[in-house]
Amino acid sequence: MTKARFEPLSFRRLPEDEMLRRAEDFLQEMRRRRTVRDFSDEPVPRAVIERCILAAGTAPNGANRQPWKFVVVGDPRIKAEVRRRAEEEERAFYREKAPKEWLEALEHLGTDEHKPFLEHAPWLIVIFAERYQPLRDGRKAKNYYVNESVGIATGMLITALHHAGLATLTHTPSPMNFLNEILERPEYERPFLILVCGYPASDAKVPVIRKKSLDEIAVFVE
Repeated sequence: MTKARFEPLSFRRLPEDEMLRRAEDFLQEMRRRRTVRDFSDEPVPRAVIERCILAAGTAPNGANRQPWKFVVVGDPRIKAEVRRRAEEEERAFYREKAPKEWLEALEHLGTDEHKPFLEHAPWLIVIFAERYQPLRDGRKAKNYYVNESVGIATGMLITALHHAGLATLTHTPSPMNFLNEILERPEYERPFLILVCGYPASDAKVPVIRKKSLDEIAVFVE
């Protein structure tokens, strides 16, 4: 068994007025974040994506197993194949699988089975969740709190990309097993979602929506 090792925490305490200012600034920045479905094909530097993924990799996770893999796709041929296969699943969803209530809930967003952003955007970041880690001796080391860990890392990645000046879209065709095939990923990696990333198109529009107020999403027990 590996013995726990510790090092001093690097933490910078801020004055309360600066804490509030930074919290307010961050709130306003995140309020400008919107899910985008109309992307420009303008290139985005790979170095920006790399730094954002490294930021996501700092996310808290079960037993520090870091059970995620970020597969970044820029090859137009692969993006086209991802779109083709994803639209196959989406057609089945919208025409056969989705309950009426679900389709009604989606109506105000204006979504359908057509997913051109999977080709138009310069980058697709396909996020995989690792159920276990294979060891050199053939054994399997189980990962813990996989969905929670990957979900937190994904949220941090979306935030990092927005902070860097990019737009994103989360896409989850169901099922997503075709991504393992196209991207040649091992069976112990389960597709979590596709994160579309790039600049918004010059004429991009977003649905008119409302976010819940603090009273609707938080309860303080003091």
